[in-house]
Amino acid sequence: MPLSFDLQASIQRRGWVAEAMRIIEADFNRSADTHLIPLTLPAFPELPIYLKDESSHPTGSLKHRLARSLFLYALANGWLREGMPVIEASSGSTAVSEAYFARLLGLPFIAVMPRQTSPDKIAAIEFQGGRCHLVEQAAGINDESTRLARELGGHFMDQFTYAERATDWRANNNIAESIFRQLAQEQHPIPAWLVCSAGTGGTCATLGRYVRYRRHPTQVLCVDPEHSVFFDFYRDCAQGRRDLQRVHDCGSRIEGIGRPRVEASFIPECVDAMLKVPDVLSLAAMRFVSARLGRRVGGSTGTNFVGVLAAAHRMRQQGREGSLVTILCDSGERYAHSYYSQAWYEAQGMDIEAADAVIAAAASGEPLPALAAAQLGG
Repeated sequence: MPLSFDLQASIQRRGWVAEAMRIIEADFNRSADTHLIPLTLPAFPELPIYLKDESSHPTGSLKHRLARSLFLYALANGWLREGMPVIEASSGSTAVSEAYFARLLGLPFIAVMPRQTSPDKIAAIEFQGGRCHLVEQAAGINDESTRLARELGGHFMDQFTYAERATDWRANNNIAESIFRQLAQEQHPIPAWLVCSAGTGGTCATLGRYVRYRRHPTQVLCVDPEHSVFFDFYRDCAQGRRDLQRVHDCGSRIEGIGRPRVEASFIPECVDAMLKVPDVLSLAAMRFVSARLGRRVGGSTGTNFVGVLAAAHRMRQQGREGSLVTILCDSGERYAHSYYSQAWYEAQGMDIEAADAVIAAAASGEPLPALAAAQLGG
């Protein structure tokens, strides 16, 4: 029996995909690269520090890169069609960015997120045309996203599975390539450390793969917030165990990073070392960086900066010079009701004055308190 094809339907689907690709690429061409901001610490003159300011993306965070990559990946795979609802499991920033791209393509967007997500992020998603579907347990957002996609005939974007593979880690203006290009005229153009936190693990994978591909000696330090399993999973791997079933009993207080379960997009072998950072120090570091820059940054930037301080102290002990680069993930304006609210700290029972003193002392050259650390093969 001869094969039967609906060529006209196929042509129409491919035509819509081609136009969707064009729209996303045109949006990219209208956007400038993000800045690499020097942050001088007088106590470490031999160790220049830079912040890759991802808050300047059109949707205000590092997740803009991820959302663009996820949409291009889904389109290239034939997973998206005209009018199809897009569903994502997200604590906020990825959903804001995906809502932006869904609106560009005229697609409905639904964000499945924990109920405790900041109202500022919910408002940002709705501003971009998205709808928020709130769940009680952070660990259940993937299952609920799968259910919604099946029920609505939509596509679950699934950042926690595809983040590590949707980005072209070799080039194509990924964040790693951008950092190295912007450092080219600096005193230390090849950084000693790249410091990042893990939300999906996609950025860690991109940075780790890129430095290996380009044969740079740069090491990647991943910092993990208090209520997250990534560090514990990494430490297990370093000890010869790979427990993919690890779970945490609650979600991270540092929005956008940390997960209550091991995610497929977190590749421990792409990371050279990890640190576990108490939330109170993350938020003290957030306030320190905000004061130095004269504008508010988010909590994940604070987690990253604690990692920078730890790496800087380690390099000084070793008598090394070199640059350190970390990521300014998003603006603090999204956290007015949480990280920049005294009432929130009181409800959390955090001693912020003591934490502020610890970070200020570490930035002045005094040792940081001991943090849980691990590295593969060591």
